[in-house]
Amino acid sequence: MKIILKKKIIIPLLACAIFLTTTAFKNDFFEIAKQIEIFTTLFKELNMNYVDETNPGDLMDTAIKSMLADLDPYTNFMNEQDVEAARINNTGDYTGIGAKVKTLKDKLVIIEPYKDYPADKAGLKAGDEIIKVGNILVESYKEDAGDLLKGASDTSVEVTFKRQGKTQTATIKRAEVEIKAVPHFSMVNNKTGYIVLSRFSDKASNETNYALRDLKAQGAERIILDLRGNPGGLVNEAINIVNLFVPKGQLVVTTKSKVEKYNKTYYTQNQPIDTEIPLIVLIDGNSASASEIVSGSLQDLDRAVIVGSRSFGKGLVQRPKQLTYGTQVKITISRYYTPSGRCIQALDYWQRDDKGEAVRIKQENYNEFKTKNGRKVFDGGGVLPDEFVGSTKNSPVTTAIINNDFVFNYATNYHYTHNISDINKLKLTDADFKDFKSYLKTQNFSFETDTEKALRKAFETSKEEELNDNILSEYNALITSLKNSKTSIIDENKDYLLGLLTEEIVKQYVYREGLYEYYKIHDSNIKKATEILGNLSIYSNYLK
Repeated sequence: MKIILKKKIIIPLLACAIFLTTTAFKNDFFEIAKQIEIFTTLFKELNMNYVDETNPGDLMDTAIKSMLADLDPYTNFMNEQDVEAARINNTGDYTGIGAKVKTLKDKLVIIEPYKDYPADKAGLKAGDEIIKVGNILVESYKEDAGDLLKGASDTSVEVTFKRQGKTQTATIKRAEVEIKAVPHFSMVNNKTGYIVLSRFSDKASNETNYALRDLKAQGAERIILDLRGNPGGLVNEAINIVNLFVPKGQLVVTTKSKVEKYNKTYYTQNQPIDTEIPLIVLIDGNSASASEIVSGSLQDLDRAVIVGSRSFGKGLVQRPKQLTYGTQVKITISRYYTPSGRCIQALDYWQRDDKGEAVRIKQENYNEFKTKNGRKVFDGGGVLPDEFVGSTKNSPVTTAIINNDFVFNYATNYHYTHNISDINKLKLTDADFKDFKSYLKTQNFSFETDTEKALRKAFETSKEEELNDNILSEYNALITSLKNSKTSIIDENKDYLLGLLTEEIVKQYVYREGLYEYYKIHDSNIKKATEILGNLSIYSNYLK
């Protein structure tokens, strides 16, 4: 009787659940199909009947980008060129001239030639402005001019470029280019090894594995792993790198999504290299995604001391989905959580302010979690270091200076006007900073703050209301005060800007490889890490 009763209850419940699930699916499918049909008919009517000629490709590109802009900055449509760029980022391999190039409207600027690759062998240097590739003028090329430098291995391309105002030509023989995930590893002293991991490509864990084994063979008894400036990459590579330092079978990261199949737990799969060697991980505000999985999980497991400044705070996972005609869409599918259970996502893209910008999670809203040894760690704001060093909060003014290439251009001019015999002795002074500020003035550097925009808008409104005569002097005084304030902000960020200038100058003299050697002598983060590792009792106290 009880069995019959159970069947009478359970079967209807299951049927109801199936019905509701199926109905919900049908409703979602119908709504998607309905909206697609509306958009298709609108797109057709618009292109057929609009008074002026339209470009369907441009309209669609705008529509797609506008739709995705309301989500998060990592959910992106990728055209064929973007797909190829993503492949290069994941593999580090491509055929070309071997240089980091920035595409502008009328020129291609060499940002960084890679040592011993074709562009370097042909004599190109940072700051060179390519104005013609073969017989094609860059300014008249309608597509991405950077593609002109690509081609099959062993083929040649002639470029016309300007250097310090003088026009020159060079013939570059293209070659296979390999961008290493670990561009540098060496000994800081006779017991401390230093590994730079710059990207999480599909070779990242193998290269880190090799570097770790090599350093241990050289006598390294402690390790500094530098993740500063590393924007992330492949999640599996991050897990494999953690696995070098923790046992097989250890939980590293969990992903949670509304789609069941994306809910996953990732454990280490291999035997580690060394679970005891003292380890410090360096991070900064540009360490993101997979870098935060590595640093966050090693922190949660009390396996490493984290040194530097707060990481970027990207706790979202993306997956590319194939579309038609060689395109893709990269979709944010889940959030990831470190072993303690925290998600370090710093910006809430689903809560926007009055300007439509994502809201940063307030510190009072952080949640507390515990590491393996019971230490307090927090979510919501990136990975917070165990030891803060050189933490600088970029202001909009300094960001504008960087984005307008003033640091790069000043460093290029410095390179051509200063003869330095030993770059490791370079130390920029107050006089150099004063000269940099004078350079900004000669370049007519101007940056309008949100405050200035609001004041200007208010003053324009006052004209319409015929109030401007009464407030003109006060308005001018406020604008002058704001300009002085911006100058003060530059001065307040002197150390930060001098650091960026130093890095760029060193790189232009001795390539990126020489920059890491310079770091080992002068970098405050490496000095602090070496100091902590030099005293095991101090190191152990961080992990208690």
